[in-house]
Amino acid sequence: MPHSQPGTHWKALRMLLLANLCWGLSFPTMKALGAAQQAGMPDHSSWFFAALCITYRFGIAAGVMLFLCGRTIRALTRSEISQGLGLGLFAAGGLVFQMDGLAHTAASTSAFLTQCYCVFIPAWIAFQEKRLPSKLTFLSCSLVFAGVAVLSGLNLANLSFGRGELETILASAIFTGQILWLQRPSFSNNNVFHFTFVMFLTIAAVCAPVALLTSHRIDDVIRAYASPASAMMLAILIVFCTFSSYLLMNRWQPQLTAVQAGLIYCVEPLFASVFALVLPGWFSALANIDYPNETITSSLLLGGGLITAANVLIQLEPPPTT
Repeated sequence: MPHSQPGTHWKALRMLLLANLCWGLSFPTMKALGAAQQAGMPDHSSWFFAALCITYRFGIAAGVMLFLCGRTIRALTRSEISQGLGLGLFAAGGLVFQMDGLAHTAASTSAFLTQCYCVFIPAWIAFQEKRLPSKLTFLSCSLVFAGVAVLSGLNLANLSFGRGELETILASAIFTGQILWLQRPSFSNNNVFHFTFVMFLTIAAVCAPVALLTSHRIDDVIRAYASPASAMMLAILIVFCTFSSYLLMNRWQPQLTAVQAGLIYCVEPLFASVFALVLPGWFSALANIDYPNETITSSLLLGGGLITAANVLIQLEPPPTT
């Protein structure tokens, strides 16, 4: 568990909120990109588009990271390789199942079930430490679930567990492993640029074969991003939702507890809802698709308020003692 100074703690909180802001941008961007690609290549599966997008996102991000740390990469340690490989494998598995699951369930259901890691994390820690989560942790997790349910417009009466729902829950469980792996004390002295490069490279290497195996022809990997609109949306995903967000996560999450970080990550649907108020219309004009803007609703205000309250409460919990 981290024992950061108060100033560092609050800076880490701000940096992770910024990472969530970047990830929130990914939801309307990926939805618009998927609609544009499906319209242009309707005979391809959701697995192909999901795996190819991840391959490009993280492969290009790995190239940028290598350029930034090229002078020091020869000093890459076994610990940094181990950390990067673990993060990469967890992230790749979670992203593929999340993106494919989104193609087979309602967006509201996906947004809700993805946040299951805010329960998985304290449950795993409680199992390890052989003690129940604190009352404040339980209350914060409950508020987050209620907030995401309201925010996403989830209708429990219509909730069923098919392929999309099961894939999304599996993705959330894998993301739990990613958060906990990053939190391991044995990695505390690693160079964030080094292990983030290994992480990005691992994700691209895992997803590239999936993209190739699910394509119809080899040139499909070019056709999918041949239009200027698709290329621009991919650039947004690379710069903001991949390179910037994951670098912020890898640098600042270890300054907080895993439970605190898990709850902060649940702010992502709130930012996604705010972006969805303005970006879909712009993407529709750019890519010639039908993706209308969302509107401000009482659900947005109430759900966002509950998620915010949960994060304020969990930050008030005293740091763990040794």
